[in-house]
Formats: sequence, structure tokens, C-alpha cells
Amino acid sequence: MPHFLMNLRHVPDDEADEIRALFEEHGVDYYETPPSRWGISMGGFWTREADEAERARDLLATYQQARQDTQRADYARRLAAGEVPSFAQRLWRRPVTILATLLAVALILGLSVAPFLSW
Repeated sequence: MPHFLMNLRHVPDDEADEIRALFEEHGVDYYETPPSRWGISMGGFWTREADEAERARDLLATYQQARQDTQRADYARRLAAGEVPSFAQRLWRRPVTILATLLAVALILGLSVAPFLSW
């Protein structure tokens, strides 16, 4: 019976490549299903054996903790270097997109709350 290891939806290519390399390095017998073109079905990493799935999950947990640490450190470095744009910088770069998004949020919020506010 197949054992699901990890969903590939919204996973960056570099992370998926690192996980493939991790599985290959440790000899994990896995297979991969690609996500559908329209995002209806998820792709993922799978194994056929229960004991192999446990070993792979342990490797994934260790890998994901290390990746989280490196990504947070990279974000902190970019934040300290001023490379992470603030809201004002994003507004200056793309004012129409930001304002349209805020208008859409206000409209949806207004339509959602309006039935409760009519006297």
C-alpha cells in the first residue's frame, strides 16, 4: 500500500530538488507524482513500504527543520540589509495593484457585514 510523504503543491523547485537528492543519498525507495497542470490534484512523494515511509518521514523532518532555520536566517539577513521591501516601498512600486487589492478587500468585507448592519 502506498504511503504519502509530502505534498508538492507550492513547493519551490530548489526544495523539491534537495529532497530528491536527500532521498537518493539515503537510498529511500520513493516515487513521485507530479501536480496537475490546473492545480486540481496535488503531486507528492510516496513510498510503497511502511518502514521506508517512517525512515523517509524522519529524514524529511530533519531536513525541513534545517531548511526552516536557513530560510529564517536568510530572511533576517535580508531584513537587516534592507533588502526586504516595506509596505510603503511596495505601494510606491505597484500602487494600482496594492490599491485595487485593498479596495477588493474592503468591498468583500462590506458585502459580508452589510446584512448584519441593516436596521
